[in-house]
Amino acid sequence: MTTLDERHGEGARDGDGGRGEIALDPTGTRGPATVPLDLPGAALSDHTGSKAANLARAAAAGLPVLPGFVIPHGGGEDTVALRRAWQELSDGGARPLVVRSSSPQEDTEDSSLAGQFASVLDVRGWRAFREAVRTVLDSARRPDGSTAPMAVLVQPMLTARIGGVMFGADPVEGRADRMLVSVVWGGPDGLVSGEQAGTNHWLNRYGRLLRTEPSDADSPLTRTELARLARLARRARRVFGGPQDIEFGFDGEGRLWLFQSRPITAMAARPARGARLLGPGPVAETLPGQLTPLEADLWVAPMARGLAASLDIGGSASRRLLRTQPVVTTVGGRAAADLRLLGAVAPKHRWLALLNPAPGARRLAAAWRVGRLGAALPGLATDLLADVDRQLAEIPPPADSSRAELVTALRWSRAVLVSLHAQEALAGALLRDTAQRRTAAGAALTALADARARGVPDDRVTATDPVILALTAPALRGPGRLPDEQSVPLQRRQTTADLGREPDERHHAEQTRNAVPARHTEPAGHTKLARNTKPAPHTHPAPNTNPARHRELAQNPEPAQHPHEPHPTADLPPRTYKPHPTPNLPPRESLRLRIRWVQELQVRLVREAGARMGLDVERVGLLRWRELAAVLEGAPLPADLHARVPDPASPPLPDTFRLAADGVVVAERADRSGDGTRGVSSGRAVGTVWDGTGPRPPDAVLVVRTLDPALAPLLPGLVALVAQTGSPLSHLAVLAREFGLPAVVGTTDAVHRFPPGSRLTVDGTAGDVQPGDVQPGDVRPGDVRPGDTP
Repeated sequence: MTTLDERHGEGARDGDGGRGEIALDPTGTRGPATVPLDLPGAALSDHTGSKAANLARAAAAGLPVLPGFVIPHGGGEDTVALRRAWQELSDGGARPLVVRSSSPQEDTEDSSLAGQFASVLDVRGWRAFREAVRTVLDSARRPDGSTAPMAVLVQPMLTARIGGVMFGADPVEGRADRMLVSVVWGGPDGLVSGEQAGTNHWLNRYGRLLRTEPSDADSPLTRTELARLARLARRARRVFGGPQDIEFGFDGEGRLWLFQSRPITAMAARPARGARLLGPGPVAETLPGQLTPLEADLWVAPMARGLAASLDIGGSASRRLLRTQPVVTTVGGRAAADLRLLGAVAPKHRWLALLNPAPGARRLAAAWRVGRLGAALPGLATDLLADVDRQLAEIPPPADSSRAELVTALRWSRAVLVSLHAQEALAGALLRDTAQRRTAAGAALTALADARARGVPDDRVTATDPVILALTAPALRGPGRLPDEQSVPLQRRQTTADLGREPDERHHAEQTRNAVPARHTEPAGHTKLARNTKPAPHTHPAPNTNPARHRELAQNPEPAQHPHEPHPTADLPPRTYKPHPTPNLPPRESLRLRIRWVQELQVRLVREAGARMGLDVERVGLLRWRELAAVLEGAPLPADLHARVPDPASPPLPDTFRLAADGVVVAERADRSGDGTRGVSSGRAVGTVWDGTGPRPPDAVLVVRTLDPALAPLLPGLVALVAQTGSPLSHLAVLAREFGLPAVVGTTDAVHRFPPGSRLTVDGTAGDVQPGDVQPGDVRPGDVRPGDTP
C-alpha cells in the first residue's frame, strides 16, 4: 500500500492524482474469501462494497490509505484463507484491527447511509475478530425488515493524534469554492458519532484559512496541516470526479491517512450571483398568510402594479427594471417584496451607487412632478377615497348580482386596488403626517372594544363596524381570528366620535355626550359593508382619473378634508346597534382601510361566484383570475380543476432571502462569530416539539441533546431537528441533509427550553430556532403598538 507522508517529499502534486488508476474487471462476478485492497478486484463495489471500493481506487491513485483486505459479500466461508489474511495483517494478533461495514448501498452518490451499519474498533485476537465480523454482517438487517448486501473491510487500527472529517465543498452553505474541516483530538469517531462538536475550519480552494469556529478555540491543526488536507481534498476530487466527504487522521509521527472517501450527497441550495434580495417585511402586514392562486391574482398582482407605479413616479427605479422585475411576488404562496427596489436595504456598493449618474438623473426628472404631487396628493387621495366609497355603496349585494355584474365588480376592484396601493405608497413617502400615531388598527381596536362592551358577538362585529376589518387579513375562507379580550384596550372606551381629538377636547365631549346627541356620519361604503342592502341598478363608473382634474389640483391644491359624505341617520336600517362612524384618519391610513374594504368585497364576490359554479371556497381558490372571469362570462371550468391540489403548508418566509434553482428559499445568513446556534441542514419548518419518546406528533420537531446516529431511524417523517451539541459533519447531520430536513445544532439547553408539545419554528439555513409559530390570518396584539391612538 502507498503511504503518503507529505513532510518527507512524497511528491504528491495536484496533477499526480491520476497515476495508478485501476482498470476494473467487469467479468469478476465472485471474489475469493478475502481481497487485498491493493488488488484491482477490491474496486468492484458490487462485491466489496462502496467503502472498500473507494479506498481501493484512492490507494491505486497514490492517496494515503492504510493496507487491508475485504471479505466480499457472500465470502468468508474459507476459514483457512480468512485466518491467513488476519494473521498477516495483525502480525499474528499483535496489532489491533478495525472491522468496518462496506455495503454497495452506502457511500454512494445518492445515499451515504452514514453511521447506519456497524464498525468495531480495536479488535484483538482471532476470536474477537470473528465476533466483530459477525457483528458487522448482522448490522445489514434494516429496520424495515430487509437485509442489505454486506462486505467487511478490515484494516489496522491507527492510534490517531488528530482526527476529523473534511468536505471538499461546503455542504451547509452550498459553496463548491470552500472546504470545511472539522477536527478533534484523537480519532474521528467521536466527531462523526456526534459526541464531540469539534473545531470547524473553513478554507478556500487553495487551503487558506478563512475562519474558525469557535473563534477562540485552540485548533489542533497547524496551518501546514490544513494546507496538506486541502491538497488531499483536491486530489480526491480529481480521482473521484467530484468533491468528497473524507474521514482522516494524523498519526503520532505526523503522517496523514485517508480512512474513508465518499461523495457529498447533499449540498445546500445556493442562489445565483445577482439573485434578488427578497423579504416579506414591507407587505406582510397586508398579506401575512399563505395565499391561494386566486388570492395572489386578486391581491398581490394589483399591489405589485401599484407599487411599481409609485416607484416610477418617484424616480426610484428605472422603468425597464420595473417592467422586468415585479416589486412584489409570491414564494410558496406567501407575499414577498424586492427589498432593494423598495429601498428597504442599502445598496451593496454604496460608493459605486453614488457615482452612478442614472438614479440621480431619474430623480432630477421626477423632482418637478414629485414636488407638485406632494402638494396635490391630499386632494388626489380625497377624490380617490370618495370614488371608492361611492362605488362600494352602489355595487349590488353579491347574492342579487348577475354573473356579468360579479365579473364587472371584480374587474373594478382589481383596478382600483392598483390606484389605492400607488397612492398609499406615495402618501407614506411624500406626506408629513402630524399625527403619525393615528392608525386604522388603533381605531379598529377601540371599535372592537366598544362592540364587545355592547355585547355584539365577534362573528357580527365587522358587519356592525367595518373598520374592525383592519385587524384581519383578507382570506377567501373568511376573516382571521380577532384579538383576544385581554388584547383589546378596554380602558380606551371613548367612542369613535372622539377619535383624533386632543385630550381636553375628549374630556369636553365626554361631559356633553349625554346632553347633545351624537350625529353619526359615515361613508357610503361603510354603510354598504355594514348592512349589505341593494341600491337602484346603475352602471359602474371608473375611479376619477381625469388628468385635467389632477392638473387643477396640482396648481390649486385643496386642503385635506374628511372624505366622507354625511349619511342621514333616517336611512339606516332598523337594528339594535348603530355603527360607528369611520374615524378621521390621515390620508395613508384612510387609503389602507379602503384597501381592506375592497379586498373584503372581493372575498364576498368570489364566494358568491363559487357557489353559483357549484364549487367550495378551497376549489375556487385554485382558479386563476383569468379563468374565473372566463367562467363567469360563460366559459366552462378548466378541465384539470378537479386534479389541482392546494400547495402544501409553507412556514413563514425569512426576513431576508434569495431564491436558488427551483425556487428554493435561501435565507441571508447572519454574520456569526464564535460558537452558538448554527444551521447544519438548510430549510425551514414549523412543528411540534418531540423528544423521541411517546406518541409522535404529525409535524414532529425532534429536540435532543446530541446528534446520535442511533436516532437515524426517527428521521423519516420529522419536519425538523434541533440538538444542543453536534457537528455539521456528523453522520446524523449528513443524513438530515439527505432527507432535506432542516437541522440546527448548538441550541443552548434546548431540551429544557422547548418541552415536548410546544410549537417551534426552525430555520436550518439561518441557524435560527424560535418558539411558537404564526398561523395565516392570525392577528396578534403585537401588530398594533400599545401607544397607538386612532
